[in-house]
Amino acid sequence: MSRAVRWLPDLLAGVAAFLVGLVEINRYYYVEVWPPLVVITGVAVAVGLSRALPGAALAVAWFTGLLQILTGVDPMVTEVLFVVVAFGCARWGRLPTVWFSGLSIPAGAVIAVAWLSPYTFYEGLESLGVGGLAEGAYRAGGYGVRATSGILAIALLATPWLLGLALRFASRSQDSRRSQVAAEAQRDQAEEIARLREEQAQLARDVHDVVGHSLAVILAQAESAQYLEDADTQGLKVTMANIATSARSSLDDVRQVLASTAQQPGRTAPVAQHADLDSLIEGVRASGHEVVATEIGTPQPMPPELAVVAFRVLQEMLTNAIKHGPRDQPVHVERHWAGGQGDGDLRIEVRNALAAVAAAEPVLDVTHPIAVPLPPPSSRPPAAGGQGLEGMRRRLEAVGGRLDVRRRSDPPTFTATAWVPVRAR
Repeated sequence: MSRAVRWLPDLLAGVAAFLVGLVEINRYYYVEVWPPLVVITGVAVAVGLSRALPGAALAVAWFTGLLQILTGVDPMVTEVLFVVVAFGCARWGRLPTVWFSGLSIPAGAVIAVAWLSPYTFYEGLESLGVGGLAEGAYRAGGYGVRATSGILAIALLATPWLLGLALRFASRSQDSRRSQVAAEAQRDQAEEIARLREEQAQLARDVHDVVGHSLAVILAQAESAQYLEDADTQGLKVTMANIATSARSSLDDVRQVLASTAQQPGRTAPVAQHADLDSLIEGVRASGHEVVATEIGTPQPMPPELAVVAFRVLQEMLTNAIKHGPRDQPVHVERHWAGGQGDGDLRIEVRNALAAVAAAEPVLDVTHPIAVPLPPPSSRPPAAGGQGLEGMRRRLEAVGGRLDVRRRSDPPTFTATAWVPVRAR
């Protein structure tokens, strides 16, 4: 909107006030035209500025009133339009303007009744169409006329001032509600973005666990085929069949993960709990690695979401053991069920021997701040946000579990221990 268009309503209001004043001057045949003309000009300017510049409009109103007193111009009906200034100051003025305009109403009334004569008020009351009230006030004497006129003046100006103040508060309340709605919309958008990012991270972790484990098993099986005798075609066929089975299982798992994410975002497909943990161990054994599995305590049923965490964590632990541990040393897997029915945690521990060459690069125990070296960097899985050790930690923390990863020197072993709640917390 251009500045001229924005100021057009104010200009029209000022012109209308000036024309009303001219009609009054022409009607009452003022002997000296210039003093009342200056007064109505001041009224018109104040009315025109009351919306865009309420502080300036209030200053012009006070200047006009003082000029009226100095020139001796009697009260004019046109000055009733000062109610527009009172409304504009309360509605659009800054806080100092609001307070000063509110104080100006009784102050202006006091100055007016103290300066003008009772007879002037009597004529003013009659010109406003309240002749009966003027007659009663006149009989009560000069003080009665002054008091009546002052009260009427205060009421006349205070009413639009209070109305403007009420509209001001109502507008601020609406602005506050709009700001609240906008803030809630931004919050919902941020939560949705965070949810989508978490779903993407969860999907990446699932795919990483499935593919990483399957590739590690396939790689181990392929490497074991190198040590078969050339004439052992049957052993070679068994190895190739194991590789095909592992690859097929990996594809099925990836399809299951993608299908469950598409059908119900943020959820992971349920995985059978006790049997699948055993199947993971058997899959590693089929790849040619020796696995010593121990289960202590009474197995307990777990909710699907916790069973998925236990499955993925054990899967990642076995993957790391296959990658970093020597083939001629067994991988030890221990599952310890603590507490009674529905109590305690499932502790999963996977331990494998370390390669002969140790790496200088440490890895931090995610539970205890202990730096522990891993096998050579070339054999470590590439670090990725939300995957590997960090992925296990995030999974466990999300359900109230924890993870401990450390190297022991006597004998040189690498141990990963996870505590998975048996019941949701």
